[in-house]
Amino acid sequence: MIIKEVIVVEGRDDTAAVKRACEAETIETHGYGIRKETWDLMDMAYRSKGIIIFTDPDRAGLEIRKRVLKRYPDAKEAFLTRDRAIKDGDIGIENAEPAAIVEALSKVCTRVAVQEDEFTMNDLVRTGLTGPGSREKRQAAGSYLGIGYGNAQAFLRKLNSYGITREKFEEAAGKSITHD
Repeated sequence: MIIKEVIVVEGRDDTAAVKRACEAETIETHGYGIRKETWDLMDMAYRSKGIIIFTDPDRAGLEIRKRVLKRYPDAKEAFLTRDRAIKDGDIGIENAEPAAIVEALSKVCTRVAVQEDEFTMNDLVRTGLTGPGSREKRQAAGSYLGIGYGNAQAFLRKLNSYGITREKFEEAAGKSITHD
């Protein structure tokens, strides 16, 4: 798989994992304290090729993702689930198998104008994606849709931000229910 955009990752081990999985250029943030030189590289990549934000599925990765998205709102995003990015208790892109990285990058998302009221909390309740035991269901549905995990409110926001169709949502909800 060849990726034309530049992939923004957290560190050199993430770069190594991405390069084992596909042919791609990366920029490493080296954590939350992103240096000016790194921002300059991302500016150039964003304007010329576009960027894909692919950070670890943990709190630090989410904070870095938010920070980069604030500056580059039209950036694409790829998500890896925690269970596919964990090894010996360590969570990170560097721990993922190449096939998991390829799958995540093949489901790249781009934020769209919010689809006002396309999906509501009633949709999550109806499909069992909120309430007791719903965490794993949202995780499975988020993985299937390529939008990553989120609590019920965050998941709903993602559904309405990434242009997910009703058909894809119902498909994902059905798949998450069968994982019980």
